Amino acid sequence: MNKSGRVLTVLMVLLALFSTLGCSKLRARDQLNKGVQAYKNAKYEDAIEHFKNAVDLDSNLVTARLYLATAYAQQYIPGADSPDNNRFAEQAIEVFKQVLAQNPPKEQQVNSLKGIASLYFGMKKFDQAMEYYQKVADLDPKDPESYYSLAVIDWMQAYQPDQTVRASLGMKPTDELKDKKACADLKQKNEQRVEDGIQNLQKSLQLRPDYDDAMAYLNLLYRQRAEYECDNPDARKSDLKAADDWVDKTMATKKAKAEKAGPTGIVTTETPQ
Repeated sequence: MNKSGRVLTVLMVLLALFSTLGCSKLRARDQLNKGVQAYKNAKYEDAIEHFKNAVDLDSNLVTARLYLATAYAQQYIPGADSPDNNRFAEQAIEVFKQVLAQNPPKEQQVNSLKGIASLYFGMKKFDQAMEYYQKVADLDPKDPESYYSLAVIDWMQAYQPDQTVRASLGMKPTDELKDKKACADLKQKNEQRVEDGIQNLQKSLQLRPDYDDAMAYLNLLYRQRAEYECDNPDARKSDLKAADDWVDKTMATKKAKAEKAGPTGIVTTETPQ
């Protein structure tokens, strides 16, 4: 075969290859669109199959992986601890991690990290959930919800030891903890968690001043701090007052939002004519 014949053969092979690749990408897009339609119709199993097909046809189609992970997550019921249910969460987490491995744009990274964190939270794997909410905060430090979520976990991890101590002493929910050793042990376990939680909520409120959920958890965290301040009555009194103040601020903020809401309950900034 002469030189020109060899060149022509190579060109034909390349053309066939590009044609095949282009066809695969088109078919992948078609599967993605079908999956989105099935997802919108709450046909999640069908959607999952379409999204898997799209990923098989075009491994670089990040949107298909995101939808696949989201469809798996949609099947998961938070808190229902069964192998089949947990498998949906594990599959969703794995695909979200595959998305992150492709180093997609920031928004898709944030969505994937939030998806993983939320699933770990639902599975009560709080250390892993905190790890991924912290990654969200590092990537998007202007997101108030990530700091709020971190604080919720801080409170949950502080609340359990507090309740354990109370139960061991046969205390009522309204009783003041006065046992010096119990206070010292509780402070050792909870102080860092409580302080981190308060700081995270303060960051959250700096970014969203009317974040009433964050205000409500500030109340709870100040009460947790007051729990282990047996040796400092003034500090305990100050923290309980701060907690009460945050209750008042929470209620006032909720009331202000309700007054701004239209007939549908959606807050609007439009001025009535």
